[in-house]
Amino acid sequence: MMNYLYLQSQLQTGPELAEKAASLFQYLSERTGDTYRAADAAQVAGEPVSVVYVASGGTAGAFRDALSSLKEPILIITSGSDNSLSASMEMMTYLANLGLKGRLLHGSQEEIATTFCHALNAAKTRHSLHGMRLGLVGKPSDWLISTEMNYDLLKEKTGIEVVEIGMPELLEEIAKQSYPDSEICRSLLDQDFDTEQVKQALEIYGAFSRLVERYHLNGFSVRCFDLLTAVKNTGCLGLALLNQEGIYSGCEGDLPSLISMAILGEISGQPVFQCNPSRADSKTDDIIFAHCTLPLNMPVRYHLDTHFESGIGVAIAGDIPPGRATVFKATGMLDRCFISGAEIEESLHECDLCRSQIRLHCDAGVNQFFHTPVGNHYLVCMGDYAEDLREFIAMF
Repeated sequence: MMNYLYLQSQLQTGPELAEKAASLFQYLSERTGDTYRAADAAQVAGEPVSVVYVASGGTAGAFRDALSSLKEPILIITSGSDNSLSASMEMMTYLANLGLKGRLLHGSQEEIATTFCHALNAAKTRHSLHGMRLGLVGKPSDWLISTEMNYDLLKEKTGIEVVEIGMPELLEEIAKQSYPDSEICRSLLDQDFDTEQVKQALEIYGAFSRLVERYHLNGFSVRCFDLLTAVKNTGCLGLALLNQEGIYSGCEGDLPSLISMAILGEISGQPVFQCNPSRADSKTDDIIFAHCTLPLNMPVRYHLDTHFESGIGVAIAGDIPPGRATVFKATGMLDRCFISGAEIEESLHECDLCRSQIRLHCDAGVNQFFHTPVGNHYLVCMGDYAEDLREFIAMF
């Protein structure tokens, strides 16, 4: 159950406005599967997202008095009558004057419900980032020249804390040659692939897992190419396993991509594929994305292969099912982003690309993709969450 703040002028004494609110929130309950209850500011203060229903005019003063109990972004829903819209605009202006974020919802029940679902998911995602700990194992790969960030500003803006971990600590953990004796690890050892290579890749997975536990991480990105020379293997399998477990796990020490991965994962509840754009066709708006790792719970089938660039180690060649999808990437501070719904058309198996490959149709178009530079990695998940992401970005 979710509490919302109900505001009505004392001059309005009939039950009609409360009944109108009850009708709307019953409709929202049917759309979201949650239940909603009118409450006072003290009860609303405990909610991760603040929802305010403005039944009538003459309520801006009560909103101002309750503001200390509310969390931004504040979702303000108008009743559509009784000067509710004008009062709501006054509230939105008051928030803007204070530099606070609000979102106005107005229209038919269906219009409000559609926007509410997107905005509520976005607001919950913003809340979920507070206290998130993301690890950076080693420095970003040398070819990632646009990924430098101010960690203090990131924490102030998003609530995300970055934890730096040195590569020597990872190598010490790999040298322990230990990994979980789990069903998935045993099944991977039974794959038609070099058993010693798989065993060593699982030892890297075990090392990643222990760092995640030691530093209480929600995710991490690793300077993985250094492993090619240090241990003659790759982190691809370990990243695939941890992503399957719900730990956001990224490649090449790309922190902005890890942040975008966490955002897309939180907003969608789906596994997320970090990938490179390999080819794009501006006539068809098709883009081919590829990488050597993806969450093992994302493809309908997969097999083990060598790492593309090096020809050694253990990578994942997975087939992602056709269907609606989302393509997303933001700069680390969320000041620029690319968001698009998409249609995954097929998985490919070309010899000159990283091992997991998809061709998708990009709703936003290839030209917009070209003109929104946000780095060399992008994030893809199943399902269309583009509107939720647009709501999310607007909250910063």
